[in-house]
Amino acid sequence: MDFLLGNPFSSPVGQRIEKATDGSLQSEDWALNMEICDIINETEEGPKDAFRAVKKRIVGNKNFHEVMLALTVLETCVKNCGHRFHLLVASQDFVEGVLVRTILPKNNPPTIVHDKVLNLIQSWADAFRSSPDLTGVVAVYEDLRRKGLEFPMTDLDMLSPIHTPRGPCSAQRRHQGRILWAQTPAMEETPPSTPALCPSRPHSPVTYPSHQPLSR
Repeated sequence: MDFLLGNPFSSPVGQRIEKATDGSLQSEDWALNMEICDIINETEEGPKDAFRAVKKRIVGNKNFHEVMLALTVLETCVKNCGHRFHLLVASQDFVEGVLVRTILPKNNPPTIVHDKVLNLIQSWADAFRSSPDLTGVVAVYEDLRRKGLEFPMTDLDMLSPIHTPRGPCSAQRRHQGRILWAQTPAMEETPPSTPALCPSRPHSPVTYPSHQPLSR
């Protein structure tokens, strides 16, 4: 039914997500990614508009460079945004119908995309397990494990902190955002057809913001 709502990239946050996930980018635009988080946190329609734009960029996209950029935007938003956005991306429909679907063998995803998706599912399942309205991702995670899917190893020392949004990103916060995501270990394997991106890192159980709405 998304087609009834028009172009997902036409909203203010959608325009920024389209720019932040453009295939011509050689690397992530961290200032833009943090600006996207601000819009999600500060506007009424931000979470839904961002959700639609990220979904549009991922579903059926054979340009895996763009997919990786979209997954990085998604990860950044989950780590820096609140419950309204978490409700959308932690749903079983999104995790199963968008993320898992992207890494099905028939789509022949590169290893970097495959591992990134599994990292996200695993970390969200661990983080949201105790939040009753965010356990859709937990159900998908447990189902994949029952089917024998192996998830990447986790490493607590490699985990970056979760930021509680309290207002627009200042220049300092934007700079911190770039440091937070850019300082990662070198990726051992990057498919030849996929330009080098900010590498996927192991994830482990984290404490995300509470399922209660975030206070400012």
